[in-house]
Amino acid sequence: MSDKSAREIWITGIGLASSLGEGLDQHWEALEARRVNADEAGFAPFVVHPIPKLSFDAQIPKKGDQRQMESWQRIGTYAAGLALDSAGVKGNTEILSRMDMIIAAGGGERDLAVDSGILNQQAQGNASPTMLNERLMSDLRPTLFLAQLSNLLAGNISIVHGVTGSSRTFMGEEAAGVDAFRIALARMMSGQSDIALVGAAHNGERKDLLMLYEFGSFALKDKFAPVWARSGGDSQGFALASGGAFLVLEQKEHAIARGAKPFAKLTQVVADHSRRKEKGGLAATLRSLWAKLNAKPDTPILTGATGAADATAEERAFLADVSHGPVRALGTSFGHLMEGQFALGLALAALSIARGKLFPANDSTGFELETSASPSQIAVVTTGHWRGEGMALVESV
Repeated sequence: MSDKSAREIWITGIGLASSLGEGLDQHWEALEARRVNADEAGFAPFVVHPIPKLSFDAQIPKKGDQRQMESWQRIGTYAAGLALDSAGVKGNTEILSRMDMIIAAGGGERDLAVDSGILNQQAQGNASPTMLNERLMSDLRPTLFLAQLSNLLAGNISIVHGVTGSSRTFMGEEAAGVDAFRIALARMMSGQSDIALVGAAHNGERKDLLMLYEFGSFALKDKFAPVWARSGGDSQGFALASGGAFLVLEQKEHAIARGAKPFAKLTQVVADHSRRKEKGGLAATLRSLWAKLNAKPDTPILTGATGAADATAEERAFLADVSHGPVRALGTSFGHLMEGQFALGLALAALSIARGKLFPANDSTGFELETSASPSQIAVVTTGHWRGEGMALVESV
């Protein structure tokens, strides 16, 4: 094996399912058409990017497997299958048996009927000291409780697709998505892994999540607006989204040996947590990460900027200061996938490089500039709505 500095890590598979559709062609067509699928009515006053109906049978053939999964697990298992198909390893038991898997995941979905019943019983003064335990034991099936576990996405992918190498699951919203790829890349660069499935999934069509983020004033309300046009008040924050994004990462030598062709290569992933209570601390952290990335001054940037007022204002100032290349805010077209936002950025960066062009701007403020240049590298930036910053560099092979 060659030394670490000479190793190349290729992106050989991409699986996407989002509010814009499924698969690479549907997504590229939607991006070129500047299409946005935002629902302002279904969860009013909150804006949500819903996922269209998927034919889960195509990637999850057993109905029993589908029934025991929550929505986010079905979406993730489906997107993972698309990535394995894209890489040409679907059904290859020899490779899948040693393929590593690193997932970024949230905490599972709540049973709103049970939650509401318990709260109503307490509010009406009908709650005995043992009521909570009795309700949990009688109202929640063991399988439903287990479905809350974050690592069940990895478990379902293993069961359905046969990916049975090592498995890791990270929690921690946007930062978890960054760390999933940071650790995957580090393992592959050190020779600990030849091929890995890395990604995340999210179900944004959840009243409990919308309530949670509204408590922090993070949820976009009433009317959709592009990320850079979210100026404050109700017109700030993110529109939660449903979707899954998975990539197959592979050492160059391993890919060549099986005749796989790359979309692009992943050369760097860096992460940090800024001291956001200090004015300018976020921008300083972003500048520090950018220096480590070694990107060209005119490199296009795909950002997962949320629209949360304070974080996005500092990120926008940073982008205007360091970049002379075109910027694209993914949240405008896709909404916010939380743990999956970084994976989405990497997937679209690799796809853009493979197709030899950047998709059009979708911005009403003029911040995003058009370009006809064929990118040789693209930077992916994620600034968490509350904490956590990360960047990656994706380059042509």
